[in-house]
Amino acid sequence: MSDDIAAAARELGRLLTATEARELAERLADDDTLTAALHVLAPARRPLVRALLESIGYPVPALSLLYAVEGARAGRTGIDLLWTMPGHLAQSGPLTSSVPYLVDNARFCVTCSTFNFQRSSGMWEALRRAATRPEIELRVYVDTQAGDRDPKPWSPTTTEVAEHLHPGVVLRTKMFDGSYIRNHAKFLAIDHRFLLVTSANLSWSAEHGNVEFGVLIDNPNLAETVERELRDAEEMLYEWVPRPNR
Repeated sequence: MSDDIAAAARELGRLLTATEARELAERLADDDTLTAALHVLAPARRPLVRALLESIGYPVPALSLLYAVEGARAGRTGIDLLWTMPGHLAQSGPLTSSVPYLVDNARFCVTCSTFNFQRSSGMWEALRRAATRPEIELRVYVDTQAGDRDPKPWSPTTTEVAEHLHPGVVLRTKMFDGSYIRNHAKFLAIDHRFLLVTSANLSWSAEHGNVEFGVLIDNPNLAETVERELRDAEEMLYEWVPRPNR
């Protein structure tokens, strides 16, 4: 293997998640064109992945590499603890207030689910920065009643969240069996790899003053499973918040 092909293989392994690698391989194995196969990726990432696959050679050399990427990404798990405690009393793991750093370092996608959204949260601006990056796919789930039932100056409505995070996708809970679903799932998924499950809402107090606990897991299979589960339930439980006219 030449140095150029080896470098391309390493970069491809860095760029793709296990699911993306598998779906690309399956499409190429089914004799899809490379253009058609690349539709499993966000548009902004397709040109670079195309160039890498073409430099490696497809379908045969690329197929073997793509399945190897899937296997390598599926095999590791790392766990960190995140705490919020008054007076910086937490001694193990990073602080909840460091979570915006994860969002700022996302490479291609961010999925966030929360009950309570406040403008004082560090995530309010971190998610906005992610939304304005063309290479990032942003998807946010919010609770309709928490945002819209009794609006406060410091707590945006679901429509204001959608406007702030444009052009990202914002979904809110809807009526189910006669009452509103309550979105109490609080998690953050980064690049289909890192999954933060936390008690913290998106507020200053949850990030700096309360006692909150979370677990940050580095496991692509788990992150993708959680995201897929919510995506599969969207039609029944959520509705898209209309995007602002711009």
